[in-house]
Amino acid sequence: MPQSPRARLARLLILLAAGAASTPVAHAQAAPAPSAAPPAAPVDAAAETFERTLPNGMKVIVREDHRAPTAVHLVLYRIGSVDESKGRTGVSHVLEHMMFKGTETYPAGEFSRRVAQLGGRENAFTTRDYTGYFQQIGSQHLAEVMKLEADRMSNLVLAQQEFEQEVRVVMEERRLRTEDRAQSLLYEQFRAQAFVASPVRQPVIGWFGDLRALTLDDLRDWYRDWYSPSNAIVVVVGDVSADEVWKLAEATYGQVPARALPARKPLDEPEQRGLRRAWVKAPAENPYVVMGFKVPRLTDIERDREPYALEVLAAVLDADENGRLTRNIVRGSRAANQVGAGYDALSRGPTLFVLDGTPAEGRTTSDVEQALRDEIAKIAKDGVAPEELERIKTQYVAGEIYKRDSIMAQAMEIGALEMTGFSHRDADRILERIAAVTADEVQAVARKYFDSDDALTVATLLPQPIGETGGRPAPPAGEAHEEALR
Repeated sequence: MPQSPRARLARLLILLAAGAASTPVAHAQAAPAPSAAPPAAPVDAAAETFERTLPNGMKVIVREDHRAPTAVHLVLYRIGSVDESKGRTGVSHVLEHMMFKGTETYPAGEFSRRVAQLGGRENAFTTRDYTGYFQQIGSQHLAEVMKLEADRMSNLVLAQQEFEQEVRVVMEERRLRTEDRAQSLLYEQFRAQAFVASPVRQPVIGWFGDLRALTLDDLRDWYRDWYSPSNAIVVVVGDVSADEVWKLAEATYGQVPARALPARKPLDEPEQRGLRRAWVKAPAENPYVVMGFKVPRLTDIERDREPYALEVLAAVLDADENGRLTRNIVRGSRAANQVGAGYDALSRGPTLFVLDGTPAEGRTTSDVEQALRDEIAKIAKDGVAPEELERIKTQYVAGEIYKRDSIMAQAMEIGALEMTGFSHRDADRILERIAAVTADEVQAVARKYFDSDDALTVATLLPQPIGETGGRPAPPAGEAHEEALR
């Protein structure tokens, strides 16, 4: 499900580190609240951050962190499934696969071989909003990986045989991670029902029919149009000198010619005017229900107030084992074995506030649906107690600050903000705004967006017997080279 920036980032980092299969619905739990209060003011994320833009339009962001002799090198392209049109869904993800198939200078497999030879690790991922490639290496090897990454930005070789092979790999990935996983399949249908016009309805991995119809020319066009330095940023975090990284960037990425970008298509969604429901039959052990309410995303750091209140509302419901949903629905009424809540504030397109759950034995998805709605109704009616709100906000802010102990987390935080229309400098301001959310604001959004069914979509899984061809497990960690994150 869509998650808070903190939970989504934690999940992304776990997935990238493990190379494991991902599911679109996850329940990342926040760390327990620390016994001591967090710092009076958040750590200034921008204090040691350097930013400049090359003449070709590529932004270079460097954060010096000298605690260990390592560095993360991350390149992000502002292109993902929200930019794809029907008939070409999945093209961003397939191109990501092809980026490992060699250039005019380095043959297929050479990129990964060289990174491994340097003692580093590397991977890639595709999301709705952007596509990313990263290496984590000893900082003394940064020049080499920057040279490699800049080379495939402009010199990728797209061969028919390799393309046909990778499309088959992606189709099998789709079978394993969506078609044969009931909750993934339901979530895909849920988004397609919730959105009727906006391309946020499309699966990152692409629809089967579109994958079959993709051509090598489609990939060539996508690479030529969007893999331009003016559509990318490079983020380096670790034991480096900002001045030296800038010189390396000039010598590598600075040599890639600038290209004009195509016009972006609108991501808008028409107003929903009534409840939408979907039912999916799939091999599974348990029924499951997911509910999505259309709510605003974050667009203006200073003027917006509701997205911060929605973020806190999601945390009140599902922050940890003491969150209201687990406390009242799993341990209290025992209507469900598992419940969750999430909200995606950072998004280039329209977004949802999502609730989901699996009923306990003897209970139904209708019971879970009602229990989830009752919890928000309680907040709409009675609000949130001051001590509960402070505990949740303290936990949230502390988690964000402690996350920065990881140089990978720092790089991903910078990248996610930049790719969704904000600046890395906004990180601390967002935390300040969340810390300032009041109980009245949480109660107000609970009343405004969850009382009516007009903007609600509900999808229910109807379990079918698990046969020999259904319900296969996900591939083991490390089997796939990268992730298509929903």
